Amino acid sequence: MSPGTGTVYLVGAGPGDPDLITVKGARLVASAEALVYDALVDQRIVGRARLDAELHFVGKRRDDHALEQDEINALLVELAGRFRVVVRLKGGDPFLFGRGAEELSFLAARGVPVVVVPGVTSAIAAPAYAGIPLTDRHLAGAVVIATGQRGREAEPVDWLRIGGLDATVAVLMGVERLGEIAAGLIAGGRAADTPAALVEWGTTPRQRVLTATLETIEARARADGFEPPSVLVVGQVVTLHDLLAWYHPGPGSADPRP
Repeated sequence: MSPGTGTVYLVGAGPGDPDLITVKGARLVASAEALVYDALVDQRIVGRARLDAELHFVGKRRDDHALEQDEINALLVELAGRFRVVVRLKGGDPFLFGRGAEELSFLAARGVPVVVVPGVTSAIAAPAYAGIPLTDRHLAGAVVIATGQRGREAEPVDWLRIGGLDATVAVLMGVERLGEIAAGLIAGGRAADTPAALVEWGTTPRQRVLTATLETIEARARADGFEPPSVLVVGQVVTLHDLLAWYHPGPGSADPRP
């Protein structure tokens, strides 16, 4: 690329609530000449872009992809050739199951400067908004964060091995494979009556929380119509939900805006 190539900023948009984007991320969105954003990025964040910014929606939901990944990579290179500040806005954190590393590698191999701006991941934020801390000095001193999706290239998640660990388990993109995940964790040694929770649309006004056990979570989630995006939490920390739940979406929310 030429010496005048712009910089691509891989920015984490946070877990849903637009106020949870970082200060640096918000500043970059406001100054971007081109903004490339995903499906789960709140439109109020996109709305902070300059009026003359070139906007590109590249969202992926299940089998509905606005652009395939190789097309997104090529788009970023093309935009960096025309603009000084290109913001690639990704839900949550760009490096946690967000393909940010693939995009950075692609850009770097073509001489495009890249800056990474970490974001708040829903793996932590959604349980926090449900009053479920992933660690607690009495209940859990370790956390495993896993994906419920089966990658085409990566080795599948070893649920049996994770089930044998003394740790809270947080699973992103796993609501469609709850039965498989729960069965694997139980087969690996996790008790069937281990507390489990699903947090749907965490940190947003659409948030719903379901608590059950590892054995019953799939049937309960299906009966109540839980869908992606949802975060699954498995472990004794789920028992703190009733005590610590502080966020109540809708009118009279416990999260007032100052």
